[in-house]
Amino acid sequence: METSWEELAAGVLRTRLPGWDETVGAIAGPRGVLLIDAGPSPAAAGRIRAGLRALLGLPVRWVVLTHPHFDHALGAGGYPGARVFGTLGDPLELAADAVRHGMPEREAAEGVAALKGVRARPVTGKASLYLGGGRTVSLAPFGPAHTPYDVAVKVDRTVFTGDLVEESGEPQAGPDSDPAAWPGALDRLLAWGGQDARYVPGHGAVVDAAFVAAQRTALAARAGAQ
Repeated sequence: METSWEELAAGVLRTRLPGWDETVGAIAGPRGVLLIDAGPSPAAAGRIRAGLRALLGLPVRWVVLTHPHFDHALGAGGYPGARVFGTLGDPLELAADAVRHGMPEREAAEGVAALKGVRARPVTGKASLYLGGGRTVSLAPFGPAHTPYDVAVKVDRTVFTGDLVEESGEPQAGPDSDPAAWPGALDRLLAWGGQDARYVPGHGAVVDAAFVAAQRTALAARAGAQ
């Protein structure tokens, strides 16, 4: 299945994968591509790599994981030689969750096997990665919120939020979420990204700051916070 890419700005792209509708972002620089989230499996990663190579003529050299859920992270072993940033979590737990959500056991096991050589570098504070040609990408942690380890990625006026923001449905709060802390995380995200930025959710269409602020208010009401 071919992966189609939407260009959000010059050298800034994203795709919505079939199945769980998770977003994967791509930022191109002369030295290669920085990927935001890895997809759910090595097979998905292979399609992502091939599509970007055909479209941009560049390899994936960096992968930033916005949070350690299977649909965003279990494919992280499918990018040979790439530097991985973020928190990966326990591969066996990722695989078990993937199977609970309908992934074939063999595909989940392939994800675990491919992760054996991956060493993810946690994002514990604001950081930047230089992609060459004057392009710098900013990373920042915002957890605990959707998970304890949420990371957002900013390039120019585009912010990839992971599942801190969701557009295609209600934000999902699982057992690793902190609903009371989530509204404050979105306050910090808006201060970091700015009112004029475009925000790219982990699931769904690109949104603006007003959408993020409204989701923050809804999450606060849901959690009984202010």
